[in-house]
Amino acid sequence: TNVFAYPGGASMEIHQALTRSSSIRNVLPRHEQGGIFSAEGYARASGLPGVCIATSGPGATNLVSGLADALLDSIPIVAVTGQVTRRMIGTDAFQETP
Repeated sequence: TNVFAYPGGASMEIHQALTRSSSIRNVLPRHEQGGIFSAEGYARASGLPGVCIATSGPGATNLVSGLADALLDSIPIVAVTGQVTRRMIGTDAFQETP
């Protein structure tokens, strides 16, 4: 299984776990948007859901165009993003994603 994951502070634990996995291949894109479109291409070519991981805030919003494209073309995508800690939600914390 391939995962297209661009690391960031709010998703670092997931990325560190991926480096220890022997069954999941982590493909590092140069940008989150490249990751989501790569996941979409993987889904089209393999027939399996594409998986993309990004950090919170701008990392998450960089996935939006690719998610919209996949939705309109009925391509299965799983997108996972980081988020600030629960106690920080609603405080306008650094890279908080509403």
